[in-house]
Amino acid sequence: MIEQRFFQNAPGSPRYLPIAEHGLIGDLRTVALVGSDGTVDWYCCPAFDAPSVFAAVLDAERGGHFALAPAVPARTKQFYFPDTNVLITRFFTDEGVGEVQDFMPVAGESGDCERHRLIRRVICVRGTVPFRVRVAPRFNYGADPHTLSLLDGTALFESETMSLALTATVSMESDGADAHADFKLGEGESAVFALDQAGEHIAPRGCAHAEAERQFEATVRYWRRWLSRSRYRGRWREMVHRSALTLKLLTYAPTGAIVAAPTTSLPEQFGGERNWDYRYVWVRDAAFAVYALLRLGFTGEAEAFMKFLTTCITPGDGAASGPLQIMYGIDGRTDLPERELLHLEGHCGSAPVRVGNAAADQLQLDIYGALIDSIYLYDKWAQPISSAQWDDVTRLVAWVCDHWDQPDEGVWETRGGRKNFLYSRLMCWVAIERAIRLARRRGLPADLAQWLSARDAIYRRIMDRGWSERRRAFVQYEGGDVLDASLLMMPLAKFIAPTDPKWLSTLDALGEDLVSDSLVYRYDPQASPDGLRGDEGTFSICSFWYVEALVRAGRVDEARLAFEKMLTYANHLGLYAEEIGRTGEQQGNFPQAFTHLSLISAAFNLDRALG
Repeated sequence: MIEQRFFQNAPGSPRYLPIAEHGLIGDLRTVALVGSDGTVDWYCCPAFDAPSVFAAVLDAERGGHFALAPAVPARTKQFYFPDTNVLITRFFTDEGVGEVQDFMPVAGESGDCERHRLIRRVICVRGTVPFRVRVAPRFNYGADPHTLSLLDGTALFESETMSLALTATVSMESDGADAHADFKLGEGESAVFALDQAGEHIAPRGCAHAEAERQFEATVRYWRRWLSRSRYRGRWREMVHRSALTLKLLTYAPTGAIVAAPTTSLPEQFGGERNWDYRYVWVRDAAFAVYALLRLGFTGEAEAFMKFLTTCITPGDGAASGPLQIMYGIDGRTDLPERELLHLEGHCGSAPVRVGNAAADQLQLDIYGALIDSIYLYDKWAQPISSAQWDDVTRLVAWVCDHWDQPDEGVWETRGGRKNFLYSRLMCWVAIERAIRLARRRGLPADLAQWLSARDAIYRRIMDRGWSERRRAFVQYEGGDVLDASLLMMPLAKFIAPTDPKWLSTLDALGEDLVSDSLVYRYDPQASPDGLRGDEGTFSICSFWYVEALVRAGRVDEARLAFEKMLTYANHLGLYAEEIGRTGEQQGNFPQAFTHLSLISAAFNLDRALG
């Protein structure tokens, strides 16, 4: 039974839906999270990293929301229109059945390249259903006041920095600066609500029933045409394709950028401080996403990301983070200052709420391996890279050859000081090794003598200093005895044979220390302090890496069981956050590109091993 969180007659109802009780819609510029009770709890306009308009997921009182649900008790089900990112929330009442169709037309598909809209179409499919709607935007993360004007079927919300226009086929009323309405639909009747950005050069435009139908059909057609390019025909097609559709929603079409997640500050631990803004382009995450999409045959997204690299990122020298930052804005900007929004209480009271990310200035050597590996695969599976791109690769490899032995903050962005992390060494090896392969295969100019010398030096360093005789395992950093799930990438990156005795011993040690019923912790923050308070859940990308490592070690039955268990932790729509809590709840920003790209890779390789 749904609880009407944002209506006046709902005293005592829960203020927050769990993170997992949301679906995702988007238009390749931004997204909205729609709760299973029909409320839009998160929406930034007009881009992923713009200030929020609806942020009830971060503050139920001050965040803003767009609630749309029956005015009577109802049971609810939520699903995606097949093979699309059109979300349908169904409501079952004593008198009838209704549904809300939520979607954002993709620019160009609706015949209007400039207008980006959030459309909510309500339909009564059986009997009669009374509905209630409340639109309460809170501009600039809830910091800016606004006014409401009602005129000719349009509700115009105006703040100092942004205006939104809501057009509806039902009569709206004002409640201070918010708009609301009660209406009843009989079987076959519908109502339409369309939210548009408004402004000096963007006049409000209605969305009548016929136009809503046309845009619905265009949106369905777009997603089905895109998904039809997938080459995956394996056992887990539905989950793989949902992950692919999710990764596509995390791409920013104007530049080809891929964000790590579309939300900020969803907690990795309730009440903890591990709340970060993920609405940016992590070089590592985006490169891994390119690999997953290439695996499925989506070369266009890989090409767009390569274009983002060449047009939006200029490798520099002398910066503390090396020639590349670990993350960029969706337009390639490098300045991502981190600040706390003290007026928001955080999801379920989990403060702080942060925007921006100070980790942008960290040194993380592994990004060079992730990036150059994706360029190597793009050249191999999609189309040859240009001479200018190769020049950039050679400059990056030369820098890696000179700097691979520095301590850094590592793949997990720890804030506890730099160390000689093994994973960073591993991915520096990958950067040089893949560049050598590419140079030899294409006959491209390269300082192979220097590259080979550095590659071999890294290999010997890892084997000599990254191995603990006491643990009989490779360890998190040189001179330590702590394990780290990022080591699961060693056989996946082809650094070590998946059946090498040293690796099999490491795999067993990881299973004993970091695996809990197939779920994998990335490391133990008590044994390896990371500069932050509190604990965290299991890290879902590591759980899927574990599946792949088991597959490659020949333990296919174990791998399949672990994979099937991981699938049970997806939400009702097949979506994952970054982490999974002790009792199975989703934790962290949602949905997470890392998790979905690793699901695709694990499914692909497990399916191939099963034959």
